[in-house]
Amino acid sequence: MKMIDLHCHILPGVDDGSPDIETSLGLAKVAVGQGITHMLLTPHHMDGDYLNHKADVIAKTTEFQEELDRNQIRLTVFPGQEVHITGELIQAIERDDILFADESNRYLILELPHNEVPEYTDKMLFSLQARGITPVLVHPERNQGFMQDPSKLYEFVAQGCLTQLTASSYVGVFGAHVQHFTEQIVDAGLGFVFASDAHNFEGRNFKMAQAFEKLEKSKGNRFAEIYQENAKRIINGDDVILGDIHHIHDKKRRKFWLF
Repeated sequence: MKMIDLHCHILPGVDDGSPDIETSLGLAKVAVGQGITHMLLTPHHMDGDYLNHKADVIAKTTEFQEELDRNQIRLTVFPGQEVHITGELIQAIERDDILFADESNRYLILELPHNEVPEYTDKMLFSLQARGITPVLVHPERNQGFMQDPSKLYEFVAQGCLTQLTASSYVGVFGAHVQHFTEQIVDAGLGFVFASDAHNFEGRNFKMAQAFEKLEKSKGNRFAEIYQENAKRIINGDDVILGDIHHIHDKKRRKFWLF
């Protein structure tokens, strides 16, 4: 199985992920062992703790690719950012300080605070979409606001946003509560792709192979293939596949909202 990972923190020494090049190379080997061939490096940006400017990430990604090649680790990496939602986001885009998932600047890897969905989120998402940008909301399954009111997530997807679920959440690394909510998001047709959000060797590792194995058993091969294909389409700036995973019966939707 060949996979694309759209979200990880293995660029060395830039955020709360890998602290050094030795760790990064080790994590890259784990990723390759999982079947990951291409990876979007997404250090935190504008989250209140970390600033990883576009030019810096591009330069550091080039250096990291050279180290991967030197160590004969068959992984292709691309520069990206996990962009935190903030009132300054539009200005940062206009300053050309934002990296998108694709070179055509269509898909934005966007993080909300873990404990809430800010009141201005609707307005910000509309502003992005008015500029032709599709927000990809990362790890919604761990957001307390979505847990308390899943209808918010449904509304954002209905408005054209995509979601990226964390593989580790789906297989229980963050506990039964998060795992169950992730499963409900998948069943309700509100998920589009898996990514690792890998930070380290211990708890926050890759788990992509395990997540896809579970998804195939639960939803079938075609469903899992669409999640993989969508990751490729996002990084290429192409339209994602919607129909096959979003023909949801009303019964399933009602069940989701009872969570």
